[in-house]
Amino acid sequence: MANFILYLFVFNIITRKTLLAYCKKYPEAANALQEWYHELVLCNFKNFNELKRDYPKASIVADDRVVLNIMGNKYRLVIRIVFDFKAIQIKWFGTHAEHDKIDVNIIQNKK
Repeated sequence: MANFILYLFVFNIITRKTLLAYCKKYPEAANALQEWYHELVLCNFKNFNELKRDYPKASIVADDRVVLNIMGNKYRLVIRIVFDFKAIQIKWFGTHAEHDKIDVNIIQNKK
């Protein structure tokens, strides 16, 4: 009998510590952020078209960045996705009103 190895292709979300900090800063959105994390960490998107198929309201912007709505449209999450390396980097999270004051193309997560 042949041996089969099952490879689970998952995304690495950089960094979980950042996600947890946003959960603490925005406790109302903590559950929604955790749900997002658990959904995307197991996804196997190969490109933006596949991401857009599952997240039709996602906005694709420059530098491989995507803006996702969290809790309807109350919060926004800015991430950078590198499909070849299966990596997602959290760039920013905040309310819709805060989002309107930033440039999603260049915003960086503050350390």
